[in-house]
Amino acid sequence: MLERVIEQRRRDLGGGFEVGRVLPVAQRRMVGPFIFFDHMGPMRFEPGIPKSLDVRPHPHIGLSTVTYLFDGEIMHRDSIGSEIAIRPGEVNWMTAGRGITHSERLEHAREVGDTIHGIQSWVALPDGEEEVDPTFTHYGAADLPIHEDKNIWMRLVAGRAYGMTSSVKTHSPMFYAHCLLQPGATLELPADFPERAAYVVTGAVEAEGQRIEAGRMAVFSSGDAPVIKALASSIVMVLGGEPIGQRFIDWNFVSSSKERIEQAKADWRAGRMKLPDLDHDDFVPLPE
Repeated sequence: MLERVIEQRRRDLGGGFEVGRVLPVAQRRMVGPFIFFDHMGPMRFEPGIPKSLDVRPHPHIGLSTVTYLFDGEIMHRDSIGSEIAIRPGEVNWMTAGRGITHSERLEHAREVGDTIHGIQSWVALPDGEEEVDPTFTHYGAADLPIHEDKNIWMRLVAGRAYGMTSSVKTHSPMFYAHCLLQPGATLELPADFPERAAYVVTGAVEAEGQRIEAGRMAVFSSGDAPVIKALASSIVMVLGGEPIGQRFIDWNFVSSSKERIEQAKADWRAGRMKLPDLDHDDFVPLPE
């Protein structure tokens, strides 16, 4: 059953780089383990853009950040030594655990111009794994399984669904897929996960007689497999999984403990969290 439709809210990450924030909202804090969902762009950047558009080094705890692009290139650097550019169809999966810092720079756009379009989501870590050692893994497009028929093309970004299992390492049962639907195509969301959602990136779909436009997420309650129907050629991200329990979120920190978040804030304020070796000359201060 269609539980609610969430419309993105525009947010400026700094310097004019806007995203559409979908999760969390007061009425729906999480979908499965997904606690944060931002639609980046599409935005066109010309050569010579200022560095104020970059996301400077900043910290995380208690979550995995999942970056997936449709267009463009972003340079990732982190405090455990990773440095890699992510491009369309690839996945950057960074597990913060007990703490990590990273930056996301638009260096390619600054040099030659670029269009940035993608999704960044956060997946909260389950009980017993919130304080794991931080890790980072980059997965190429060839590492991710693909399914297609005459009306549907699908790449499984993470988890298991539709007879496929992604090679991306996850910490709790979930699914996350990039779908291209031709007009009239119908897609069932998995019935074996209690929390499911479909976010319309482009185009429009119908769910239970309701039209869902681009920039909106349809959230479904547990039960039978919900069905979406493409009303136009559409890009849709489908996601969900098993709930992991209550989580608190404050700035870039996620935890089952408010006290742990306060400790992380104090650590960042005091400079106790290591900055990336290859990008340590500036950082994002803790917001007041």
